[in-house]
Amino acid sequence: MSNEKIPYKIYLEENEMPKEWYNVRADMKNKPAPLLNPGTLQPMTAEELAPVFCDELVKQELDDTTPYIAIPEEIRNFYKMYRPSPLVRAYCLEKKLGTPAKIYYKFEGNNTSGSHKLNSAIAQAYYAKKQGLKGVTTETGAGQWGTALSMACSYFDLDCKVYMVKVSYEQKPFRREVMRTYGASVTPSPSTETEIGKKILADHPGTTGSLGCAISEAVEVATKTEGYRYVLGSVLNQVLLHQSVIGLETKAALDKIGEKADIIIGCAGGGSNLGGLISPFVGQMLRGEADYRIIAVEPASCPSFTRGKYAYDFCDTGMVCPLAKMYTLGSGFIPAPNHAGGLRYHGMSSTLSQLYDDGFIEATSVKQTEVFEAAEYFARVEGILPAPESSHAIKVAIDEAKKCIETGEEKTIVFGLTGTGYFDMFAYEKFHDGKMDDYIPTDAEIAESLSKLPKVD
Repeated sequence: MSNEKIPYKIYLEENEMPKEWYNVRADMKNKPAPLLNPGTLQPMTAEELAPVFCDELVKQELDDTTPYIAIPEEIRNFYKMYRPSPLVRAYCLEKKLGTPAKIYYKFEGNNTSGSHKLNSAIAQAYYAKKQGLKGVTTETGAGQWGTALSMACSYFDLDCKVYMVKVSYEQKPFRREVMRTYGASVTPSPSTETEIGKKILADHPGTTGSLGCAISEAVEVATKTEGYRYVLGSVLNQVLLHQSVIGLETKAALDKIGEKADIIIGCAGGGSNLGGLISPFVGQMLRGEADYRIIAVEPASCPSFTRGKYAYDFCDTGMVCPLAKMYTLGSGFIPAPNHAGGLRYHGMSSTLSQLYDDGFIEATSVKQTEVFEAAEYFARVEGILPAPESSHAIKVAIDEAKKCIETGEEKTIVFGLTGTGYFDMFAYEKFHDGKMDDYIPTDAEIAESLSKLPKVD
């Protein structure tokens, strides 16, 4: 199909929406390593996970053989309020850059929560309601996940307790207020509400928090409160499963216009967006059906893939959660307070870590001032104010498009625009006022954190 016939926005019809989630683990020859019980160092069983997660989500978490899992009709009906999401041809960006490359982005910000997180939030809330629970607990970093979950819980009339990383709680009051508008309680983490929070504050006075801290608090409350379970917005296999709707729609839209991606780019924090976007494409690679160049982009201030170690580590700072084999900076690693946006988790999805270790994914890290330069450039050209997280992918997509200018290659670049940045104006203000810097952890700091990894044979 010629460029002239490709519209700015490629939409699927409602009846073309995915009816099943795709489980990429089913096609992986090297399966992700299992979660380990921190006490016995043996693989976690469904019975051991049941006090923490909803029963159906436990099944999804442990299932690495079923390629497709049906999306319940009630979840699909909710999806229809904002899905299918558009695949957008970035004609204006291409023209501004003067690149022969074709650039597409999958826009996940066209819902009230402002991000892709709603895809999994509604699924997890559905299974909690189906199980007859009173409510759920969770953590949130930049606030996108907490916002999405508060919406989903409101829809199903569930209580929602959110532990929000303290630095984000203070920098993003409007994101916090959206959560409260949907009925959630929001607590800055670490807090004095939990035993783990008190310990973290005692060990790290004045800490601005991390996702690892907030996870510990949310898990403690869930396991000590009758009728509650813990839910997570990234990292876990079940989350990547739910987010596969992003990649399935992206591939279907590309197929619809007769286009094949050469380069697929996604921001990487814990793995929800990246894993969801790339899942069907990686599936083709695993089955030997196609080849793609897949780039994970992470912040230089929290570089799990590019500077972390592939090892078993605690999923949380309080060291109460299972151990996961992943690329990690150490569960005690806390990003610098000047780090804007999300992508602040110390580790990476076990599934993505295995794919990265096997060479199916490459990774790069970028400085946050460069990220905001790319965000501003994109906003002025394409008319969407992107979230800081998404802007990591934008930065590398622009870099790859510029390389095509030098080589003359007409490559097709696809990246994930995970959400909008309208709740991130504090960070944009710092950037515009010249008060944003590029703190990058030293080798010694990372080595110190990694020295405390648990000993697992």
